[in-house]
Amino acid sequence: MKYVLVTGGVVSGLGKGVTASSIGVVLKACGLRVTSIKIDPYLNTDAGTMSPFEHGEVFVLDDGGEVDLDLGNYERFLDVRLTRDNNITTGKIYQSVLEKERKGDYLGKTVQVVPHITDAIKDWIESVSAIPVDGKVGPADVCVIELGGTVGDIESMPFIEALRQLFFSTGPDNFCLIHVSLVPVLGVVGEQKTKPTQHSVRELRALGLTPHFLACRSAQPLLENTKQKLSQFCHVPAANILNIHDVPNIWHVPLLLRNQNAHEAILKQLALLRVARPPNLQEWTNRAETFDNLTNSVKIAMVGKYVGLTDSYLSVVKALLHACIACSLKPSIEWIAASDLEDESARLTPEAHAKAWETLRSAACVLVPGGFGDRGVKGMILAAKYARENKVPYLGICLGMQISVIEISRSILGWKEANSTEFDEHATNPVVIFMPEGSRTHMGNTMRLGSRRTLLQSSDCITAKLYQNAEYVDERHRHRYEVNPEVVGDLEKTGLRFVGKDESGQRMEILELPSHPFYVGVQFHPEYKSRPGKPSALFLGLVLAATGHLEAYVKTHQNGSV
Repeated sequence: MKYVLVTGGVVSGLGKGVTASSIGVVLKACGLRVTSIKIDPYLNTDAGTMSPFEHGEVFVLDDGGEVDLDLGNYERFLDVRLTRDNNITTGKIYQSVLEKERKGDYLGKTVQVVPHITDAIKDWIESVSAIPVDGKVGPADVCVIELGGTVGDIESMPFIEALRQLFFSTGPDNFCLIHVSLVPVLGVVGEQKTKPTQHSVRELRALGLTPHFLACRSAQPLLENTKQKLSQFCHVPAANILNIHDVPNIWHVPLLLRNQNAHEAILKQLALLRVARPPNLQEWTNRAETFDNLTNSVKIAMVGKYVGLTDSYLSVVKALLHACIACSLKPSIEWIAASDLEDESARLTPEAHAKAWETLRSAACVLVPGGFGDRGVKGMILAAKYARENKVPYLGICLGMQISVIEISRSILGWKEANSTEFDEHATNPVVIFMPEGSRTHMGNTMRLGSRRTLLQSSDCITAKLYQNAEYVDERHRHRYEVNPEVVGDLEKTGLRFVGKDESGQRMEILELPSHPFYVGVQFHPEYKSRPGKPSALFLGLVLAATGHLEAYVKTHQNGSV
């Protein structure tokens, strides 16, 4: 196995995930099979219990793994299906070592960070990198490992040491270290500063790792004298100093690397030049250029509770982007804090309330994404009601679907007390209830998670047509609450149709309003499987409905062809 390790220095949030993904794309374009591992040095065993405000969205895999959002980048860029073990955390490593210690596997030895923790990290990396993730048989050719955080963080020290040992044991031809760093320009001086990168590389070298490449993040392309300075003081050949400057969209990043011949230098370092071919990135070039040249846009109202941090809904944003590009449009996402739509907001913050409603009314479609907790729920209900009554295309995902059920129960059935037991445990009309098998005491990994099958009840519904007349769909889930099966009959009397159910027929997975141009709610998260060039069917449907092209698209694709 050949390893490419991507580390970061100076500051966090430099785009290590996109850099690691782009390196994988370029190597894959050279004909190699690529897999990815993300190391997160935090003590949580997974990302499942973390607030989206704290860490961005929780990405869900087919096997139900709740992982870092960078694994979403890997899946979208490389078109692979990763496992929960492709995300290593300090919590997972310590948990596995302590379980062994309790069983007596260490035969009475004193269990220490070195060698026991570091050995566990190496063993984990070596075993996970051998798991095929691209649908083919046998291990990949290259494993791209991204080490989260920045070099020098206390919590990442055991991982640095384990990776140093891995480098030593695999040999120089099987290991390539790429250090992502920042080259800032200070406003007053206007000069590209190399000192932060020098300090970062010195810290890395002090820990026993010497970078083969520097991937320098900067606003503008690196000047030649900056490259020479970095090469001289960081002991990296000038040809191996890659510049990832700001670009119009992230699909340019693999092209930037290719244009700097990064693939050749990496392949040379890994002794793979003989087996690789010149990279074929025509599809990426077309996509990046197409997006740059788009002029028309569609206004999408995103009504959520975590809108202060766009990373909270990263997969939803990417899925909208994929769908819009398929329709030759640029997405214009209008973020609306759900609580700003509420009546209480009109009293406390009238300006924010007026602006939120103005934004909602000017949008071509409305999307209510998933979330937990009762904050902003009243605003989401108002947004769903507005979309339903004014025939504005609506897509509700997870909580967004439950909001639709609550709104219709209150507005049409007249059940003023209709609610989810998540927001009111003693609701008079509990139309959304806690899952029968859920745990009320443990938060982590106790939801309905991962890829589950949804059976479409009719070929006549808009969802079935968007999914190319499929009889079933396999989509990823992440929820604790679901529609109460006891109220389904009453709800369907209002004209609402539950067109998708699970295999037991008791779980409502998809709802539609046939009298509406596009009103769809889904219990699953279709955004997790959306890919560039292969947009999610429901996101595509939302954008088509918003632009008035849904009917024509459905007629054209009735025979199942794309």
